[in-house]
Amino acid sequence: MAVPKKRTSVSKKRIRKNVWKRKGYCASLKAFSLGKSLSTGNSKSFFVRQTNKINNKTLK
Repeated sequence: MAVPKKRTSVSKKRIRKNVWKRKGYCASLKAFSLGKSLSTGNSKSFFVRQTNKINNKTLK
């Protein structure tokens, strides 16, 4: 089994941790942006059926 010979420095550990956190932050921004565009109807990459809105307008 491979075992590291020396201890990882604190600065290197912080850098790796921040890179890992930044990936999650970027993914959450993308997901939020996509959800926002879907809810406003400005999405160009997804086609959402809006049958509920049409049916509600015709019933009233």
